[in-house]
Amino acid sequence: MAPLRMVILGRQGSGKGTQSERLTDRFGCVHLSTGDALRAAVAAGTELGRQAEAVMEVGGLVGDDIMNGIVRDRLARDDVAEAGVLLDGYPRTADQADALEAVLDEGGHRLDVALNIDVPIAEVTARMLDRGRSDDTLEAIQRRLELYEEQTAPLRDWFEARGLLATVDGVGAPDEVFERVVAAVERSRA
Repeated sequence: MAPLRMVILGRQGSGKGTQSERLTDRFGCVHLSTGDALRAAVAAGTELGRQAEAVMEVGGLVGDDIMNGIVRDRLARDDVAEAGVLLDGYPRTADQADALEAVLDEGGHRLDVALNIDVPIAEVTARMLDRGRSDDTLEAIQRRLELYEEQTAPLRDWFEARGLLATVDGVGAPDEVFERVVAAVERSRA
């Protein structure tokens, strides 16, 4: 069977990190966190890494052109070609999704599924408050969740329009959620 190419979406506190680890273990694909890819490009001193570093040093947000390039370069590596990939934190916008689709098309691949781990706002808020991190104030959590909704709603629509979106109930024990996630992945391969 061909290697999987997946995207995982979910509000902060939805358990996305836990499910990503389990998915990569289960299906043997590479977990590509955009934060990790960005740090690796900076550490390696690639042209895109140097551009990203210059933006971050002045407190800016790395633009789509740089981020798309970093992801494109990472997707071209042999480990992803052989094992597949789970993209976490990318794409964040419909424009980035268009770029991802183009990169995959160039390589003769397509995205298999975009998993949306759905946990109600009240539940993720409670989970984040329970973590007790200093930056997890109620106001900060609410603002991050509002931003997520603003940015992600068009992205969910993008995946839905292409028949790629699989929304999974993220409430319950991690094992229960994982069973639902695996079932969604298997349905995408059928």
